[in-house]
Amino acid sequence: MTTILVTGFGPFPGAPFNPTGPLVKRVARLRRPGVKIVTHIFETSYAAVDRDLPKLIAKHKPDALLMFGLATRARKLRIETRAQNALALLPDAAGKTPRRGAIAAGKPAAIAMPMPAQSLLAAVRKTGVPVRRSRDAGRYLCNYLCWRAAEAAGKAKGPCLAAFVHVPLVARGPRQPAKRGQLTLDDLTRAGSALLRVVATFRPESAPI
Repeated sequence: MTTILVTGFGPFPGAPFNPTGPLVKRVARLRRPGVKIVTHIFETSYAAVDRDLPKLIAKHKPDALLMFGLATRARKLRIETRAQNALALLPDAAGKTPRRGAIAAGKPAAIAMPMPAQSLLAAVRKTGVPVRRSRDAGRYLCNYLCWRAAEAAGKAKGPCLAAFVHVPLVARGPRQPAKRGQLTLDDLTRAGSALLRVVATFRPESAPI
């Protein structure tokens, strides 16, 4: 049985609606033989990531992490390939502001996300949902989760894969129709299904980065 931890974030300053919450719920309904899906929505705070991620990994022992976050200015999905060792001095949803500009003092400026970026990109492109590869996950909570997840994947008996995908804003429902060119939650779900298929069959010794 392959266990996949699928995560999203809640609202944060400037984004009262975060589509990753409903997206994670939809992805959880995409049943696949031999795959157990565990879901979690992080409060958009540094303390929540530091508290919840280790507990989730210790409890469920996931083989892979598939994480979603919101990029409010994006028009496409972004497959994040690196985590930056940097923090924006901006408050999180709990009102806490980092006291330093780096996540880990003395560590490299960036670390690679352990996942098959090309396979993930190809899978989403087949769905017709616009997507691109990204080398910069920002300086906020999404990037912070990327860094902590990559750290976890580097530990003995940690996940073998940690994939992070930024999604754009979507219409909240029929009362708020999508703008011209705007992706919908159905689009995100279709892409999420494709990503899940890749993550569920990932084998680190054979997959291209």
